[in-house]
Amino acid sequence: MFKWLLLIAGAYLFYRWLKGKKQLQAADKKTHHSSPNQAQKAIDPEVMVQCQHCKLHLPKSEAKAFEERFYCSQEHLNGLDQDGWVGSAKWRLSPNQDIRPEGVSPDLVVIHHISLPPGEFKTQNSSQYIIDFFQNQLDVRAHPYFEEIAGQKVSSHFLITRTGELVQFVSTQNKAWHAGVSSFMGREKCNDFSIGIELEGDGDTLFEDAQYQVLKTLTQLLASRYPNLQFAGHSDIAPDRKTDPGTHFDWKKFQNETGISPENLPYGLTPR
Repeated sequence: MFKWLLLIAGAYLFYRWLKGKKQLQAADKKTHHSSPNQAQKAIDPEVMVQCQHCKLHLPKSEAKAFEERFYCSQEHLNGLDQDGWVGSAKWRLSPNQDIRPEGVSPDLVVIHHISLPPGEFKTQNSSQYIIDFFQNQLDVRAHPYFEEIAGQKVSSHFLITRTGELVQFVSTQNKAWHAGVSSFMGREKCNDFSIGIELEGDGDTLFEDAQYQVLKTLTQLLASRYPNLQFAGHSDIAPDRKTDPGTHFDWKKFQNETGISPENLPYGLTPR
């Protein structure tokens, strides 16, 4: 009887030893497979990016991203940086620009309208044609009207589409080719000292509320950087050649929403 008890006890101890050994092997195997990943996570550094506005370096996971650019805050994303670019705008660089004359900063905003092909925005989204035009990439085969403007090299600082998208082509520090032969209160060559804003539209159609809202925000940004800005339409500075932004641009609405002093609207608030 005693022998049987010894055999049973020995078998039980062997079973416990064998089970423990298998548990150790399983744990070692698990550790072997998981450790490299955990170690990799521990040694991989956080990807760092630079704020386009203030040049601060910060983890990518904490940055505000827009069009492959990064910003440290919503304020900087929506702001006008020191290089003259609005963070929340789509940047589509135009080759049609120059450096401003030495010592000259913009003190005038010129409001335009543009539609390519004329009136096409009423039936379909045609904003890309304007972007292509300002970048000298317009396909003249896409519409008969484009043959008439082929070879023209023009640009504006900003475009506000019918849906309220803001597109920027030229830094506010530089001169865009938007005004042409022009005169503001006796000062010639308005491109030298002005910022051009194009509203997608024509002379026969009301502008969208979304466009006025973006124009308001943009105007306030520009006014905070360039004090005492004055505002005019293209027709005001080139009356013999241009009619934009036209009678459907609401100057009273623009003045009320932006809070611009009437003194900074020298041509008045009457539609023209």
